[in-house]
Formats: sequence, C-alpha cells, structure tokens
Amino acid sequence: MKFQLIRVATIVAFSVASLPAANAQFAKPEDAVKYRQSALFVMGNHFGRINAVVKGDVPFNKEEVIKNATLVNTMASLAWQGFGPGTEGGRALPNIWTEAPKYKSYQDKLQASTAAMLVAAQSGDLENVKKAFAAVGGNCKACHDDFRKK
Repeated sequence: MKFQLIRVATIVAFSVASLPAANAQFAKPEDAVKYRQSALFVMGNHFGRINAVVKGDVPFNKEEVIKNATLVNTMASLAWQGFGPGTEGGRALPNIWTEAPKYKSYQDKLQASTAAMLVAAQSGDLENVKKAFAAVGGNCKACHDDFRKK
C-alpha cells in the first residue's frame, strides 16, 4: 500500500511538472510506453475509487470524489503524450497509429467527459456524479474495444 502511494505521488509529481510541454520527449520508445501506462494506471485507480462511491460500497464524500475526479481529469490529459510515432507496443493495438483521427476523437471525448465528471463532483449531487461517471466509463470502454489488446 505504501509503495502504491509513493508510486502514485511520483507519477503525479512528474506529470504535473511536464504540463507545459506540448509533447513529451522520451529518451527511448519504451519510456513513452511506461509513461502512458503509468498515467492510465493512476487514472484507472482513481476512477475505481469513484466507482466504489457510485456503487454504494463507500459513502459519498464530496471532497474525496472531487479529489479523485481531479486526478482522473488530469491523467486523461496526460496519457496521450506517450502515444507518439515509434512508441508502438504495450497493450496498444497498431491501429492507434493507422487510425489516428479516430483515436484522437476518443481522446477528446474522454477528456470532455472527465471534465464534466469533475464539474458533477463539485456540484455535490451524487446523481449527477453517477451520470457523468457512466459517460466516462462508456468512453473508456469504447476506446478499449477499438484500440486496446484484449
């Protein structure tokens, strides 16, 4: 548990430090793969925490949902830097690079839906959070169905 928290804190710190860069520069293609996998891991972890609230397994705490939605939204904007030319591999299907406009549209939809989920969290209305959460989940699933190895 302690290792996971340190890993998450390190990833978030690195990610925030790299925000001004339009395109991340990686020494090796495998560094880009690790970067995107790490960003998506963090995003999934915090999305899962919101899922526990949506399912009713954890009581709704507006501030905690806002914190998690903020991280999901941030990671949704960072992962894409690790999908540049020559970074094929990992769990990504090759069609990410051959169907780039379609993949970009999925990125845009995800980023818009995570931003909307953050707004819903800030409203403090659990029903709004549930609706926004479902939209994010649908966008994740659509992209995974088309662009991620099973």
